[in-house]
Amino acid sequence: MAATVSLLSTYTDKANWNPSLNEHGYKKALQDTSWADGLRGIAAVFVMSSHMVLAFARSIIIPSHGKNGPADLMQRPIFRLVGQGAAWVAVFIILSGFVNSLKPVKLARAGQTEAALSNLAIGSFRRSFRLVLPATAATILSCFITQLGAYETAKKSDAYWLYSTSPSPSSSWGTAVEDLVHAIQTTWTYNPENPYDQPQWALLYLLQGSMFVFTALLVTINLAPRWRVLTLVFLHFWSWNWGIKIGDLAMVGVNVFSGVIFAELNASEIPLRFAKWSRLFAPPLVICSLVLMSYPSQFQDWAPWSDFLTRGFMKIAPVNAEKMRFWPTLGAQLFVFTIVMSPHLRRFLSHRWFLWLGKISFPLYLLHGSFMRSVLAWLLFSRQQITEIEEEGQKHMRYPLPGVPTFVFVMPVFFVILFTATHFWAVKVEPYFGVMTKTAEDIMFGKSERSSALPIRKD
Repeated sequence: MAATVSLLSTYTDKANWNPSLNEHGYKKALQDTSWADGLRGIAAVFVMSSHMVLAFARSIIIPSHGKNGPADLMQRPIFRLVGQGAAWVAVFIILSGFVNSLKPVKLARAGQTEAALSNLAIGSFRRSFRLVLPATAATILSCFITQLGAYETAKKSDAYWLYSTSPSPSSSWGTAVEDLVHAIQTTWTYNPENPYDQPQWALLYLLQGSMFVFTALLVTINLAPRWRVLTLVFLHFWSWNWGIKIGDLAMVGVNVFSGVIFAELNASEIPLRFAKWSRLFAPPLVICSLVLMSYPSQFQDWAPWSDFLTRGFMKIAPVNAEKMRFWPTLGAQLFVFTIVMSPHLRRFLSHRWFLWLGKISFPLYLLHGSFMRSVLAWLLFSRQQITEIEEEGQKHMRYPLPGVPTFVFVMPVFFVILFTATHFWAVKVEPYFGVMTKTAEDIMFGKSERSSALPIRKD
């Protein structure tokens, strides 16, 4: 906990945040892109909360209690975002396209196309390593504690997401190594699945999105900005079609090309021209985007607002489009677009607390599942007695969910443990991945003094 407080103090000292803006501050706010880190941190927290909902409050997933029935507060639009994991994964992918293309787009607009191409190549290389190395380490850690029986309490609990994502120990340590290798392999193959860390299913799509950015900008980097943007818009709409054909469940193309378009928008003068009106247009656009992101994944006809969106989907969506992701995807794109256009939202998301969340966002994404299935399960169910629970006509022996007072006491303790661990990972472990990536870069890009694999002709 002391480490977490230390990091927060560092951000307090370094971040000079002021929520108010005057006309002279618009340009400075629009040049700052640290808001992307803040938004990434918020998205990571909401992805974690969606898994909490699946574990302990599955009623939030549906929009009401029966068709046209009453709805709880947390089932209503915007409030239900705590359970909308698909919408926040879309935000992750959009930010991936935005961040990966920021510098190349800026260099291309300055006429430095060679530097832009070099940055693209190096950036794509680094991105691959910085995704694969931490994910592999998190999988190894999860596999190891699985063999020690750390997930057994979660596996016997009545918390859906905990018992459905908790793997069983392998029959032997030799088999465990084989299972580990298979888990790492399937994380990065078609229809990804990692039995030791279920949230890693999205990492392949983030890596795929980085390759989309590299390929699209490689082809269009020499075009004038206007024609490059038009090409990217074409790719965005085209990806609605081929994404459906190839089974792109996360809508990578649609989202990542939106991110590149937003990077182009960020590098233009358009946000500055509209800055003075952002107080007027940003609030309704944010509300609209959050309502779209709230679209439920099932029983959409049970509530009037979601049924209205469903009928709209039938009229405007491409053929065979996935209903549960269509509106959340559009909502996420509208949300990020509004932030790009609004200096006030940028300044808000650049607050030191959000920047801190951004710093630990990837460790939080990788570790929260393992900590929920081990530490949280122990804290919640250690004093529970196994009882017979009936589910879908079948009886199971499980630990029942504890009462509200237990959650009120346990959750703050769990969050302190989790955020301290993710801070430690970000500060102490992540730098090693950076060193490994830099070493690989030096070797593979010919920057080291190591001898070449083949002799070099000197004639």
